[in-house]
Formats: sequence, structure tokens, C-alpha cells
Amino acid sequence: MPNIKSAIKRVKTTNVRNAQNAAQKSAMRTAVKKAEAAIANKDVEAAKASVVNATKELDKAATKGLIHKNAAARKKSRLAKQINSLNA
Repeated sequence: MPNIKSAIKRVKTTNVRNAQNAAQKSAMRTAVKKAEAAIANKDVEAAKASVVNATKELDKAATKGLIHKNAAARKKSRLAKQINSLNA
């Protein structure tokens, strides 16, 4: 544990940010898994809604720097491709 006041504050803020980042990343992963599950069940309406939600979560994570923007774009593209194959 640090003794310097600014270092103590840094430890506190780091812990808070780590918790926020972990929660947001977890929410993103959950949204993507729900979308993939809905696509796997071939439930078109639920899949569309969950893909929209997953896209939103991926964009949020990319904006905050939790994942790279190209990784978010790749995952969104793959989800869109899967949902389009359901419609075809």
C-alpha cells in the first residue's frame, strides 16, 4: 500500500475504473452471447433485437477503449452477416 497521498488516490481511482471496465466488458460479452444464441435458435425477431443491443454495447466498449474499434467492427459485421443469413 502506498504512503504518498497522490499514490493512495491513484490506487482508489484505479480500483473504481477497473470495476467499471469489468462491468461494461461483461455486459458487452453477455449481449453478444445473447445475440448469438438467438441466431442459433433461429428466432428472427429476438435475434434482430438482440443484435441491435449487442451493436450498441460493442460501440460503447470501443468508444471507452475496452476493445479496439476494429474488433468491435468485426464482431458487428459477423453478427450482421449471421442475421442476414437467417432472413435469406
